[in-house]
This record gives sequence, structure tokens and C-alpha cells, in this order.
Amino acid sequence: MQAERLHLAGFERVKYFAPVAICGYLAVLCVALIITSAFLDNIRDAIAITAAGIFGLLMSGGLGAAILRVQLRELRYVTVPTHGSAEENFAAVIRMAESEGWRVTVNVPGRCLEARTRGSILTEGEFVVVRFRQSDVLVACITDPSVGFSLVGRRRCIQHRELVRQAVTAPK
Repeated sequence: MQAERLHLAGFERVKYFAPVAICGYLAVLCVALIITSAFLDNIRDAIAITAAGIFGLLMSGGLGAAILRVQLRELRYVTVPTHGSAEENFAAVIRMAESEGWRVTVNVPGRCLEARTRGSILTEGEFVVVRFRQSDVLVACITDPSVGFSLVGRRRCIQHRELVRQAVTAPK
């Protein structure tokens, strides 16, 4: 069964997947280097340039694939089963978001909540999306792409998901 993923749109998608695009661009340059080396007269230079091109292609392709895998995993929703209705869960999450100082960007009562967490002077903060389906709450959180994909950013996303889980599973 395919896990449900958060779909980014527009500039958010461009910002989020830019590292993968850069790795793809470097892989294309390495392929061009390999093709160009076929036209060299000196066989030693051709072999050295081809080897460098193959090494660069493997490294940039591997790095791009690894980054893409991590990004797609981070876009997956985590399902939190609850005993409350969608409206009760929404109210609990909106209270928690306001108390944490999150900036709510989309607010559809009982269905969806999108918010940016508190960032710093130079960053926007993490992007948190919460969907409500009957008694289930789906949570996705991604790091601010301008900061990069650091362990600190991933840890913050885990904390934000946990805050949502605690808000909807806390006794009422």
C-alpha cells in the first residue's frame, strides 16, 4: 500500500527539491564530460577524463538519489488514531498551534490546518500540515529548505509531530 504524501505546489516544491535538481545537473555535466572525452586524440587523457566523469556521475547520481529518498520519506503523513471527532481534533490542534506561536496559513475547520512554526530572523520555520479524517489525524512536517536538511531540522519536525499527537490524544 502506498503511503499518502504531502504535495507541495509552486515555489515550495522548487525550493524543497532544488538539491536533487542540482545533483541531476551535475550528473548531466558528467555525462557531457564522458561524451566529450571520446573525441580526444590522446588516449591517456580520454581515459582519465572518462574515469573522472564516471566517478562524478556515480557520486552526484547517488547523492541525488539519497537526498530524494529522504525528502520523499519526510513528505509522508504520519497517522495518529484518536477517539475524538474531526472537529474536536481540529480545535485541539488549533489551540496548540496558537500556544506554540505557529503562523497558520490555511485553516479549514474539521478538515485541514497548515502552519509555519516559529523560525529565526533568517528562516521561515518548519512547514506543518495536519489533515483530519473522522477520528484519524494525519500529520506531515518538513524542514525549512533554506536551512537545509540537517539533523536539527529533522529533530524539530519530530517534535512538531509529537506536539500534534499529544494535542489530539490528551484527555479532554
